[in-house]
Amino acid sequence: MSKEPAVKPPGDPALPRNITLARLVDPAMAQSMTEGAIAAVLFLHRQFPAYLLQQASRTWRQQPQPIAAHRKVGVLGFGKMGEPVAQGLAALGFPVCAWGQRPRTDTSVAYCWGAAGLEQVLAETQILINLLPLTAATTSILNADLFNRLPAGAALINLGRGGHLKDEDLLAALQKRHLSHALLDVFHNEPLPADHPFWSHPQVTVLPHVAATTDPESAAPIAMQNVAAFRAGRPLVGLISVSRGY
Repeated sequence: MSKEPAVKPPGDPALPRNITLARLVDPAMAQSMTEGAIAAVLFLHRQFPAYLLQQASRTWRQQPQPIAAHRKVGVLGFGKMGEPVAQGLAALGFPVCAWGQRPRTDTSVAYCWGAAGLEQVLAETQILINLLPLTAATTSILNADLFNRLPAGAALINLGRGGHLKDEDLLAALQKRHLSHALLDVFHNEPLPADHPFWSHPQVTVLPHVAATTDPESAAPIAMQNVAAFRAGRPLVGLISVSRGY
């Protein structure tokens, strides 16, 4: 039986407004996310979904193999996870353009912001990675309108939250072949219900929320330091703005 994710976003109305919230800022988790995102991009870039389908039918056929410089990657979200992911992909030779909701000038990769910036990123992106925080503004952002603004044949990687994605819109975009493949690590209900169409869809790769798992060895000392800072009245690391949602 499916269950709702245990952790609710900071903007959830069920959370008290008068509490202090801080997120875990763990370099080890950022490294893990970077590895997961790069693996997902390379999985799609090197046509592994097509080769897995060919193996099932015992088909021997070499797929086109463009170099990284010819595959444009868009990264939605440029925070503690999105920035190192964008930098890691750029280091491999992928043309990367990141997008966020606020202006940034301290970036080593191409960066756009706001509505006009999102339009610019989507227009040229062949592999789109979502690493946005889940807020009222980003809920269901991965929808038919966004998919239609991507070039035909683009692929989606969702490493953010299940609430970012409108499942039915993705299925429709895959059915029309406007999107070629989707690699999904997060879902509205986790574990993903056994009868969900994503499980058996030939253009969907399902991962069980493993892009960046918490490592207790690195995370526990960081959490303890924040607890100690809170008790001593010192500033916290990773303080969340409840009104902003992240």
